[in-house]
Amino acid sequence: MSEFRIHHDVNELLSLLRIHGGEGAEVYIDLLQKNRTPYVTTTVSAHSAKVKIAEFSRTPEDFLKKYDELKSKNTRHLDSLVYLLSKLTEDKETLQYLQQNAKERAELAANAATTGSTNFSMPTSTSKISLQELEELRKQLGSVTASSTVQQSLELTRKILRDKQNKKNSGQPIPVFPSWVYERPALIGDFLIGTSLSTDTTVPIGTLPLASQESMIVEDLLYVLIGVDGRYITAQPLVGRQNRTFSVDPNLDLSIKELVTRILPVAASYSAVTRFIEEKSSFEYGQVNHALAAAMRTLIKEYMILITQLEHLQRQGLLSLQKLWFYIQPTMRTLEILASLATSVDKGECMGGSTLSLLHDKTFNYTGDSQAQELCLYLTKAASVPYFEILEKWIYRGIINDPYSEFMVEEHELQKEKIQEDYNDKYWDQRYTVVQQQIPSFLQKMADKILSTGKYLNVVRECGRDVTCPVAKEVIYTLKERAYVEQIEKAYNYASKVLLDFLMEEKELVAHLRSIKHYFLMDQGDFFVHFMDLTEEELKKPVDDIITTRLEALLELALRMSTANTDPFKDDLKIDLMPHDLITQLLRVLAIETKQEKAIISADPTELTLSGLEAFSFDYIVKWPLSLIINRKALTRYQMLFRHMFYCKHVERQLCNVWISNKTAKQFSLHSAKWFAGAFTLRQRMLNFVQNIQYYMMFEVMEPTWHILEKNLKLASNIDDVLSHHTSFLDNCLKDCMLTNPELLKIFSKLMSVCVMFTNCMQRFTQSMKLDSEMDRLTLEHGTMLGPPTEEERAEEAAKKKMTNKLLAEHADHLHLTSGFEATINKFDSNFSTHLLDLLDKLSIYSTNDCEHSMLNIIYR
Repeated sequence: MSEFRIHHDVNELLSLLRIHGGEGAEVYIDLLQKNRTPYVTTTVSAHSAKVKIAEFSRTPEDFLKKYDELKSKNTRHLDSLVYLLSKLTEDKETLQYLQQNAKERAELAANAATTGSTNFSMPTSTSKISLQELEELRKQLGSVTASSTVQQSLELTRKILRDKQNKKNSGQPIPVFPSWVYERPALIGDFLIGTSLSTDTTVPIGTLPLASQESMIVEDLLYVLIGVDGRYITAQPLVGRQNRTFSVDPNLDLSIKELVTRILPVAASYSAVTRFIEEKSSFEYGQVNHALAAAMRTLIKEYMILITQLEHLQRQGLLSLQKLWFYIQPTMRTLEILASLATSVDKGECMGGSTLSLLHDKTFNYTGDSQAQELCLYLTKAASVPYFEILEKWIYRGIINDPYSEFMVEEHELQKEKIQEDYNDKYWDQRYTVVQQQIPSFLQKMADKILSTGKYLNVVRECGRDVTCPVAKEVIYTLKERAYVEQIEKAYNYASKVLLDFLMEEKELVAHLRSIKHYFLMDQGDFFVHFMDLTEEELKKPVDDIITTRLEALLELALRMSTANTDPFKDDLKIDLMPHDLITQLLRVLAIETKQEKAIISADPTELTLSGLEAFSFDYIVKWPLSLIINRKALTRYQMLFRHMFYCKHVERQLCNVWISNKTAKQFSLHSAKWFAGAFTLRQRMLNFVQNIQYYMMFEVMEPTWHILEKNLKLASNIDDVLSHHTSFLDNCLKDCMLTNPELLKIFSKLMSVCVMFTNCMQRFTQSMKLDSEMDRLTLEHGTMLGPPTEEERAEEAAKKKMTNKLLAEHADHLHLTSGFEATINKFDSNFSTHLLDLLDKLSIYSTNDCEHSMLNIIYR
């Protein structure tokens, strides 16, 4: 169960129990997550739990009836719930609290009902209809409304199912029976209520001798046993899904009547089975129910043959009531089982896999009753044939042909192209999903492997290659689950190998990942030096002023001029100018599928215009099926790592430029060299910090994690392992680079801001002195167009230089005094030291509390 599900359930429970305040839901959620133990349900433990609750309950019959009803509906986790309830019966304190809570809730409900109730009075009847006439009228109205209501209900159910299936199979409408099939009740084979087929005058049976009574009743029973009303035994109208009941002439001799009541359950079972066969033979109820109905029809035909033989005996005068009872007994058990199955399927509204689960559980429960188990085994085998045909196509070829939505795997219409565009696209997870209620209980353990097997083969088919499993065998239902396990295992191993080989060898997955690592994880040093030199001026501009095609051209130039030129996939690298800075992007990603998502997305964009440097990122073109692994989610993670490191690299280059400017300034004899030395020291501390952070990220996080990934990819046995290892690699990189911890990220971004502001300040100071331009103007060292400088020119140049140095030093000192540069440098130093100590302090806490030992390496550095 996911954390979100636990959170929802705990809040729901607190709401139901009307618990407010206190320690809150978080405490209980934490306790539940820390104390979870898997519960394995066995037939024995479930039965003993059921017995315990029945003994504890005031109304055990109601509880057992409800349990059987839920069991017939194939309700998931029923046994686990019953086990939990049985444990609650032992906890007296909890029981006392629940009883008090129930009492309070009942009182509240009663108060609400009292305030909202309205008194009604029945008008007094003035008609003088007799009780007998009233009862007769009630029966007639009941029979008419019952039959019409049932017919309308079935028609509505068929329509709903038909609409659902036609919506799923828009190109292929589901076939339907013509309307006259349902409009002619005589075709069904069940009792026709409200119509008397017999035109004979009925002789009161009480006036006949015992032998004649028996003869008449035998004849009646032979009719009733095949769904036709007799003279003295008639079927009652059905109310809902209740079993058929019969009305026997009250004047019948008691001894005969007793025997008749023993035989009539056979007719009731026959009625239930016949109705089930006719209903489930409709296309709308699916292939599994259709196959089950067909198997039952075969058994009913055998039953009809027996009744025909009995009629033959009756015509010869050789069939007494006792003989009929004797001959019908073996069939009685068969029809009882068939009727029980039909009622359970009807109650549970089972289709496809849920029907097979019910049949399997019934078969398993009849262990010890060989005749009943053999019958259920025959029915389950027959019903499972169409289901296994769908299963075979899926696990051997990766094709789903399930027009009636009966299979455990459901297909959703998703476009694989979106996997490259949408960060939140879950093509791999959502294109094919498992439908829990359609998993037959005997395939429950293998459900995930069945899903994966078909998915693997389907990906290869999507690439235009036809695949068929060479170890394909027909799947046949058996009580020995090992038979399925072996066949599914073989199909799974083949599918895993086919897709893995296809991605690794033909589509060169590892080579593509290595190419992405070169660019996004800044593996190619010379390429980045070239690229940053070429694009430095362009990236300083606001993002709206940048010409993307110019950046693309500079990227192309940098790729051709560096060792990246040997990369066969370099043309897949593209420029991407993001609409947000890295911090905003991280917040948006962390907010996905949370309550804050809409608020962050709908928030106004920042008023500050982004520079090209803040918006810059790489993007990568990935084609199907590699986009399953390198999807938009993975690429976004790569982009975040790249933007983080790229900005660090930019700050390092800025600090190096300050160092170059400072080297030029050192030749002047400044009176205030003390504050200048402080600035040099601070610059060196900042450079040391940035370089160490970069070294840590590249050589202590990314390289070791990448080697682990490469090693795991070689050992991977299926595509899910590859996905898992790749996601784990990116998650570990993001976590160890402090990108998943908002607190650390906040401090780090402040440190980087201090460094950038310091470099800007120092650059402004250097420019104010105009050292470079003055020196270029005065330098005659290399001579002029007329030749090398003369001694006189050299002496004059030296004098000018000395005078210029003196003037510049005085200018720098004056600038320092007027602008308060020393105070500014001290402030930068103070801010940098504060944030750095704060970062180290937080790193120390996280590495100790969360056992994130890799972050300790930053502290050591």
